[in-house]
Amino acid sequence: MLPRRKNRVEAPPERCPLTECLSIIGGAWTPNIIWYLSQRPRRFTELKADIPGISAKMLTARLKRLEADGVVERRVEPTSPPSVEYRLSALGQELKPAIEAIVDVGHRLKELNDTTDTET
Repeated sequence: MLPRRKNRVEAPPERCPLTECLSIIGGAWTPNIIWYLSQRPRRFTELKADIPGISAKMLTARLKRLEADGVVERRVEPTSPPSVEYRLSALGQELKPAIEAIVDVGHRLKELNDTTDTET
C-alpha cells in the first residue's frame, strides 16, 4: 500500500470567482437568455419565442434571478398597455465573450460528434 501524501494545497478563496460566475450562467436556460439579450433588448414574448422549450414560469424565474444578480435590467415601457423590455446590464455585457466562447466550442463539439456519427 502506498503511503498517503501530505500535500498542502492552498484553500481557494472563500468566494471563488469561477464558482461565482458559474452560479450565474450555469443554470438551465440562463446561457440562452444571455445569448439572445446580447443581440438586442427583448420583450418577454420575444424571449419565449427565441427559446423553444422554455416555459413561461421558468423564463420568469430566470429573468428575476438574473435581474437580482445584476446581469439583466428590466424596463417598463410607458405604452398602453405597458410592456416590459429586458436588456443586459453592463455586468451582463461582460458575460458576452464567455457565452460566445462556449457557443464556439459547442459548434466544434457538434461537428466532431456529427463526424463520429457518420463514421459508425
